[in-house]
Amino acid sequence: MADAAVASQVELSAKEEKVLAHAQESLRPESGRTASGGFKTKDGTFYVSKPFTTQSPRRKRKAVITFVPRKSTFDTTNESSTANEFRGFFSLFWISIFIFTVRTYVRSIETHGAPLNLRFASMFSQDAITLALSDAVLVLSTGICVPFAKVIAKGWINYYWTGLAIQHIWQTFVLAVAVKWTFDRQWPWVQSGFLTLHTLVMIMKMHSYMTVNGYLSYLNSQSQLLLDELKEITSRVGGWDVALAQAKARRDADAAKEDEPSTGSSTPDLRGVPGTPDGAQREVIDASVASVLRKRLVAAQKSGNAEVVPAAPAQTIAEALPMGKPGPHPLVDHPDAEIASLAREYSEIEAELVSSGPEYVHWPENITFKKFAVYQLIPTLVYELEYPRTDKIRPLYVFEKTVATFGTFALLYTITESFILPMTPRASGQSFARSLLDLALPFMIAYLLLFYIIFECICNGFAELSYFADRQFYEDWWNSTSWDEFSRKWNKPVHTFLLRHVYAESTYRVSRTSALFFTFLLSAAVHEMVMAIVTQKIRMYLFTLQLIQIPLIYVGRLPVIKRNKLLGNIVFWLGLYAGFPLLCVGYVTY
Repeated sequence: MADAAVASQVELSAKEEKVLAHAQESLRPESGRTASGGFKTKDGTFYVSKPFTTQSPRRKRKAVITFVPRKSTFDTTNESSTANEFRGFFSLFWISIFIFTVRTYVRSIETHGAPLNLRFASMFSQDAITLALSDAVLVLSTGICVPFAKVIAKGWINYYWTGLAIQHIWQTFVLAVAVKWTFDRQWPWVQSGFLTLHTLVMIMKMHSYMTVNGYLSYLNSQSQLLLDELKEITSRVGGWDVALAQAKARRDADAAKEDEPSTGSSTPDLRGVPGTPDGAQREVIDASVASVLRKRLVAAQKSGNAEVVPAAPAQTIAEALPMGKPGPHPLVDHPDAEIASLAREYSEIEAELVSSGPEYVHWPENITFKKFAVYQLIPTLVYELEYPRTDKIRPLYVFEKTVATFGTFALLYTITESFILPMTPRASGQSFARSLLDLALPFMIAYLLLFYIIFECICNGFAELSYFADRQFYEDWWNSTSWDEFSRKWNKPVHTFLLRHVYAESTYRVSRTSALFFTFLLSAAVHEMVMAIVTQKIRMYLFTLQLIQIPLIYVGRLPVIKRNKLLGNIVFWLGLYAGFPLLCVGYVTY
């Protein structure tokens, strides 16, 4: 009886049922969710926020990272971008690059008899089959995460701290093998750089997968302890069934008071409540009502049936949506403060073991090889039980991104072979200032093209193949006025990983300032390691430049700097222009 009661009734007052019934009856069956997450109805758009939960000592602090359906800025299917008044500059950029490339080919033919000499191509195609096989072994080796997560889920190994130690030993081993392999093969900088960077990506994906599942296994054990404690503490009020009856009576009494006409008026405290989109109205309702409302609206929208019958006053959430996210435990309304507190804590933990919808994946049902393979295809470095998904794969969209990838790569190759490699100084005798002047513009163009290939073409292509709906792999980093803004916007996958798995986890033990410094320190060390593997030199130039960003962040937050955004943006672009040739000349020549 006690176990059945754990998922028992959460009853709604007549007033709350009216709210649910009105929303459901007015739902438009022919329309879906809005871009901002609302539900379109004949009376307007409903926005139902997720209930805000308090922190529990049994739960660890997590960075708030939200995945929602959205498109990247330069996606040709993005309606907001195509309506932007600066959209013509996007076309101008590509036309200019195309004319510049054709001009380069014509001049090369007139001078050397061929558009390109292809010496660079022969270098980066060296040992290509071995590189492909090595990369395949790397990707397949990540599959060990699934049995590891299953062992943790079954309780054979405690994640804290045995599993965590095993996880970091494995990640270090994978990185060490990959680095040693690049040196053993004596690969040029392209091959060694590619394998090293892809190894780091795979390590981050493995780390997030094992960390999240390990944390959820810990939460599951805490949930069972809380349930046992809750059953034990109810014995002092007459037992489990008596406690449920008392909670129901308390809830009914509160509902009766709410239904009584009010003679006065009060204004709810909306501090900390998220804002609503422009033109939307906000109403504060109970968290359990919000939870039920969200589920029923999603169910009605999926079924396409506007005639959704509202639940009867005593119907349970489990009966209304058997596969939905669990609602609050019924004992949260118990008059005993300690019982109610334990029930709330138990409800919060149980809710975290289920995804936020629409499929409501329950842990550990997510631990399968198939779902892990899908996660590997999804262009994100942060693991979630469930991501927003698209309905289908668009073949023409995949074709567009494939053609754009190879076409942009051809432009990048032309810039690199014609304007970067010939201008790169091989000895320290060449003028340092002249080298910077010759390399600044080609490096900037190469950077923009490489950014477009990775974040607009490759990431969007894999997102389409994996039905991943959140395409915000970058934000408007070109408008940055400080380096911390740039680091947040230009590479969202890495930023979200560092935010959740480095910065947020560091704040358990150290201050926020120390956590920020540690995050930058780790990032700088990894970047310097890549440069050391690629150039086979340890110079610490990139490491130093990255750490310099920390004082620059605080300088950029000064009011006099923040007020002049144009000046901040100019300084940002000048720094970016100077940084690439500085690093090239430093690592190659000195």
